[in-house]
Amino acid sequence: MDGFKELLAKYANLVVKVGVNVQPGQVLTVHSPLELAEFTRLVVAKAYEAGAKLVLVDWEDEAVTRIRFEKAPEDSFGYYPQWQADALERMAEEGGAILHIKVPDPALFEGIDSKKVATAVKAAAVARKNYQAYTRNHRISWSLIKAPTRAWADKVFADLPEERRADAMWEAVFRMNRVHADDPVQAWRDHIAHLKKAQERMNAKRYRSLHYRAPGTDLRVELPEGHLWRGGGGENERGVYFVPNMPTEEVYSMPRREGVNGTVSSTMPLNLNGRLVEGLKLTFKDGKVVEYDAASGREHMTSLLETDEGASYLGEVALVPHDSPISRMKRIFYNTGIDENASCHLALGSAYPSNLEGGTKLGQDELLARGANVSLTHVDFMIGSAELDIDGELPDGTIEPVFRAGNWA
Repeated sequence: MDGFKELLAKYANLVVKVGVNVQPGQVLTVHSPLELAEFTRLVVAKAYEAGAKLVLVDWEDEAVTRIRFEKAPEDSFGYYPQWQADALERMAEEGGAILHIKVPDPALFEGIDSKKVATAVKAAAVARKNYQAYTRNHRISWSLIKAPTRAWADKVFADLPEERRADAMWEAVFRMNRVHADDPVQAWRDHIAHLKKAQERMNAKRYRSLHYRAPGTDLRVELPEGHLWRGGGGENERGVYFVPNMPTEEVYSMPRREGVNGTVSSTMPLNLNGRLVEGLKLTFKDGKVVEYDAASGREHMTSLLETDEGASYLGEVALVPHDSPISRMKRIFYNTGIDENASCHLALGSAYPSNLEGGTKLGQDELLARGANVSLTHVDFMIGSAELDIDGELPDGTIEPVFRAGNWA
C-alpha cells in the first residue's frame, strides 16, 4: 500500500508540475469526480506546494448527472447557467489554470435519448464559447488527465476479477504517464523533447497533403498553407509551458477545411460524452461528411454532426505510431484521451488556431479564410492500425512514405 501511495503522490506532483504547470500566485480550478476525492486532495496539496494562491475544486457526480437526464423536464437540457460560464471566463482573464480529471463512464447515458445529451452538450458549448477561446488558443494553462473510477475500470478490465480491476486501472494510468520513473517530471521532459523532434521533421517537410490507406480507408487530406505540426505541449500567452493532454504520444496539425476527400473507417470505439459509437465509417467530399454509418451508436453521430455547420468538417489530423507505449498495452480504454494516443486519429469540429501560423491572433472569419475549421465541438476518433499506410505530397508534387504498417516510415 505504501508503494501505491508513493506512486499516487508522484502522479499528483507530475500533473501539477508538468500538466498545468502551476505558477506561484496562480489560481487553479480542478474539475474532479467525487469518487476520486483522495487523489484530488493530493493534487490540491501539490498545487499549494507549488505556490498556488487558491485551489478551487468543482466536484462532479455522474450519478447526479444521470438522474437529471432521467427526471428533468425537457426544457432543462437546453439550459446552461451563464453565470457559470462567466466565472470560467473571468478565471481565464485573470490568468488562472484549469485541470480536468476526465473519465466519463462509457455507459453513462445508456438508454437515454441521444437528443437530450446532444442538446445539453451544445448548450454548454454555446454558453462557454468565450472561455473555450482561451483554451483553444492556448492563452491559459489547462490539462486533461485520467484517473480510475469504478465504472471505467469495470469496462476496461472486464476480463479480470472485480476486486483486481481498479488496481489494474491505476497501474495502466501510472505506466502510460511514466510515473514509475525515478523522476517522472524529467521523464516527461525527455518525452516532450522526443515529440518535438517528430514535430520539427513534419514542419520541415511542408506537406501539401496526406493520403491514408487501410482496410475501409482511402482518404486524401490537404493541409493549408502555413499549417504547423505540434506535439507534447506549448506555451500559454504568459510564456508558461504546459501539457494539455496527459498522456500524449501524438504530433498533430490541421487539415484544410474543404480539402478532405474519400472514406475513412474507425479502428476503436468512440466514447462520445458517455455514449459508445462503434464501427464508424465516414465519407467526405470537399471537406464535408456526406455519408456516415456505424455498427452501433449511429444516432449519437447524427446528434454530433447536427451541432453546427463545422461539426461535419475536420479540425485535426494527428499521427501516432502503432508501436506507441499505450498501443503496446493491447487494451481498448474506451476513453478518447487515452485511445487517441495509441492510434492515428482525426477530429471532427474546431481546429486549434495554434496549428496555423499567426492563427491565435485571427478571428473566426479570418480562420475560415485561411482554411481552418470553426465549430462549437471537437471530437477525436481513432483510425490507426498495423495496416495503415500514409503518403505525403511534398510542395513540388513528389510523393513519399510517412507511415508504413502503422509506424513512421
